[in-house]
Amino acid sequence: MSDTELDIRQRHRLVKSLAGSIRNARVLEALNKVKRHAFVPPALKSRAYDDEPLPIGEDQTISQPWVVARMTELLALDAKSRVLEIGTGSGYQAAVLARLAEKVYTIEIIETLARRARKTLEGLGYGNIHFRIGDGYAGWPEAAPFDAVIITAAVDHPPTPLLKQLKVGGRIVLPLGSSQSVQYLTRITRTETGYEREKFASVRFVPMTGEALR
Repeated sequence: MSDTELDIRQRHRLVKSLAGSIRNARVLEALNKVKRHAFVPPALKSRAYDDEPLPIGEDQTISQPWVVARMTELLALDAKSRVLEIGTGSGYQAAVLARLAEKVYTIEIIETLARRARKTLEGLGYGNIHFRIGDGYAGWPEAAPFDAVIITAAVDHPPTPLLKQLKVGGRIVLPLGSSQSVQYLTRITRTETGYEREKFASVRFVPMTGEALR
């Protein structure tokens, strides 16, 4: 998808507005490069660079840019990181991750969204993203261990398979809470002896779906 001068100006304005609360320069630069308008429905293109979630169909949304930036910042990625994303959705978060990490593995349970996101991301030239359609609760064991895992849907407990697929020192960032009204952005770090948990901002995500959660 083309990148017009208006798109570029709107994206710069969005990133400038985030710079007060997002301190990681690499994350801000990634958001400044990713064409969010390519990941929203055509009817919503004029709102693509508003700092708000937008519907993408199938009762799902593309996350608010601040949330994408903050979750990415908490992952503490470097150029050699291998990241697992649970919930491809529109593909926007995967695009941001792909600009910061060496490899991104992304899983989406809703087939229509998964195929659309893959088409968009490959069309934009992202070559370091691996795709899978299926239940993300079990993770991607054959590609583990990961430096970081991100879950882009709310869960009431950290999925055990995903915790086990982290390297020692690896981080999982997720919206943790028992309902859509009470969720907290949480980071869990794997240590030599267990897991350490940190709680950050309150957020609101659609719930994670899958057989293991029913």
